[in-house]
Amino acid sequence: MFNGVTFLHPHFFYLLGLIPVLVVWYIFRQRKNSPAISLPSLAVFDGYRPTLRQRLIHAPFALRLLCLVFLIIALARPQSSSQGKNFSSEGIDIIISFDVSGSMLAEDFKPNRIEAAKRVAMDFIDGRPSDRIGLVIFGGESFTQCPLTTDHAVLKNLLSAVRNDMLVDGTALGEGLATAITRIKDSKAKSKVIILMTDGVNNAGSVAPLTAAEIAEAFHVRVYTIGVGTMGTAPYPFKTPYGTQYQQIEVQIDESTMQQIAESTGGKYFRATNNNKLKNIYQEIDRMEKTKTSVTEFSHKSEEYLLYALIAAAFLALEVVLRYSVFKSLP
Repeated sequence: MFNGVTFLHPHFFYLLGLIPVLVVWYIFRQRKNSPAISLPSLAVFDGYRPTLRQRLIHAPFALRLLCLVFLIIALARPQSSSQGKNFSSEGIDIIISFDVSGSMLAEDFKPNRIEAAKRVAMDFIDGRPSDRIGLVIFGGESFTQCPLTTDHAVLKNLLSAVRNDMLVDGTALGEGLATAITRIKDSKAKSKVIILMTDGVNNAGSVAPLTAAEIAEAFHVRVYTIGVGTMGTAPYPFKTPYGTQYQQIEVQIDESTMQQIAESTGGKYFRATNNNKLKNIYQEIDRMEKTKTSVTEFSHKSEEYLLYALIAAAFLALEVVLRYSVFKSLP
């Protein structure tokens, strides 16, 4: 009955203490005013049944008590309230562009570089529900796997489907960055970010990496670059007639170029040498690129006393009608 209801003047509930006092007073008065008749025998009343009027003789008093209870509730000023929060956010547009060349199958990351990169990117996407995120992949050429979207379920499905054999082998680093810029340059977001990840040296494509960086700078796109690969050599699987065999291959990452790309666009270069470091890098980027969110709390109160006052009036009216009709007593 009072779910979600508060009272502006709860001290009026102390008046409910009058109810037992009135009940005691009523019982005392009834006993005092009851007439006494002396009879030699009660046999004459055998089989007598009280009428409905006699059974309900105390109804007017009960109605008056109910009237008093609801009047006290009305005086306590019951109020219903609704409250909530309005959220508004300034999202960030982010393109994840990463290398899917053959060297990403190296197993210095578990299970390999490309699968480790996909898993960490999935967690990153889950942590940014308000942002539009897109996906570009590159090998010897580049391809937009998913344009900017807030439908992160679709984005993650497309990310999970990425394989190293989807594109011509090679490392077109400049084209991977240029394609990402093309997808984000016209964005109206307050912040435009590209996360560029590779494990090699630019050896394909028609766009030089530093030229692409200049374009990113012109469109106010910040680029975070990540070099993926352990220091020295890494185990790489080769398929042979005798099954998969491993060979240690040298890890070559053009860190100088990656640093120049990041610095010229206001980003930062990171080197990931294992799964945990790659995960930490994405977490650091997540902290640096926080979405601005504002929360406005609101509360609205509605007066509910009128309902209880009307119920009290109804009980009083019914009590008066019954007292001067059905239960009217002669003087």
